[in-house]
Amino acid sequence: MTMPEPGPTIQLENPLPPGSRIGILGGGQLGRMLAMAAARLGFHCHVYSDTSAPPAAQVSEKLAVGAYEDLDRLADFANNVDVITYEFENVPVTAAAHLSAHRPVSPPPRALAVAQDRLAEKDFISGLSIPVAPYVKIDTTGPLPAWVDDLLPGIIKTRRLGYDGKGQVPVASREALEATCRQLSGAPLILEQKIDFAFEVSILVARAADGTLAFYDIPRNEHRGGILRRSRVTDEIVAPHVATEARVIAQRIAEALDYIGILAVELFVEAEGKDPALRVNEIAPRVHNSGHWTMDACNTDQFENHIRAICRWPLGPTTRREDIEMVNLIGDDVLRWPEIAADGEAKLHLYGKDEAREGRKMGHVNRVLSSSKAS
Repeated sequence: MTMPEPGPTIQLENPLPPGSRIGILGGGQLGRMLAMAAARLGFHCHVYSDTSAPPAAQVSEKLAVGAYEDLDRLADFANNVDVITYEFENVPVTAAAHLSAHRPVSPPPRALAVAQDRLAEKDFISGLSIPVAPYVKIDTTGPLPAWVDDLLPGIIKTRRLGYDGKGQVPVASREALEATCRQLSGAPLILEQKIDFAFEVSILVARAADGTLAFYDIPRNEHRGGILRRSRVTDEIVAPHVATEARVIAQRIAEALDYIGILAVELFVEAEGKDPALRVNEIAPRVHNSGHWTMDACNTDQFENHIRAICRWPLGPTTRREDIEMVNLIGDDVLRWPEIAADGEAKLHLYGKDEAREGRKMGHVNRVLSSSKAS
C-alpha cells in the first residue's frame, strides 16, 4: 500500500492551557460531544462544517461554514485555533494535510488515509500481521478471475465513503457478484469473505503524544441494518486472554500510525476454539459510537480523553465503575424521549438534530445493567 508522503507538520510542544481554542472538523453529534467535553476542561471550540446549522455548533463558541476543499477557508479557520481534530473519518486527507502545516492536527492525516479506503485499511492491518477476513481488490473493468469463487459467500464493499452499512452488498454466488459489480461499475470495490463469527466487539484506546496508552473495556455490539443498535459492557464479554489480544492489536495499530487521540478497532470474535480468536473488521480514527457508554460509567469518558490527548494533557483513568448498556435512538426512537426522561435510571443524551429520519442517529440512552429496566 502506498501512503501519502507527509509534508511539513506542526507539533504541539507543551500542554495547552485552559482557555485555548480547539478546532473541530465536522459538526455532527461526535463533534458536539467533543465540544461539551472540551468545555468541561475550560477550552473553547470552533467548528468547521459544510452545513450551516450542525449539532456541534449549538454547544461551541464559533462556527465556520465552508467546503472541505476550500483550502483558503480552512487556513483562515486554522489561524483562529490552537489545535485541530476531526469527528468523522471522511474529512479529505488533503484538507487535514493542508491544516497540519498551520496548526497541530491530531489524529495524524495518515490515519485518515488508511481508514478512508477499505483496501488500504486491510493492506495496512494485514501488513502488521493482524488477522482480517480474506479479501481481494475487485476490478470491474474486466472479467472476474475464477479464484474469486474461493471468497464466496462474501460481501462486496465500496472502498470509500461507506458507513452504517452503506456501500455493502452480500453476494453468495458468482452470478450475484457479477451483477453487483455491474451495478457498482465505476466505484473502486473490495470483496471480503463472509466470516462465520460468534459476535462483534470493539476496543477503544487513547494514545497520548508521549506514547502513553489507556484502554477502555470491550463492549459487545449489536447491529441492525448495518447500524449499531446496542453496546453492552460486562466482565463476561470475552475471556481475559481474548481481551489482552484485543489490546495488543489496538496498541500495534495505534503505534504504527503514531496516533494521538481515541482510536476504535472493530473486531469479529470467532467461535470458541477457533484460531485466530479475533479478526479486525475495520478501524475508526476518531471517537466512536460504541464508546458512548463511557459517558456514564467511567471517570474519564472517551470524549474527554480524546481532548486530553490532542491537547497534550495526561490521560484520565478509563476504569469502568459498573456494567452498562448503551442503546442508540435511531429515527423515530427519539419520540420516546418523554418516557425515557421519566425513567430515573436512564441517562438520556440527545444530539439536537431537527428532523428524525429513518436510519438517522438522534441520541442514545445509557443504563446500568444491574437495573431491571435495562433493555
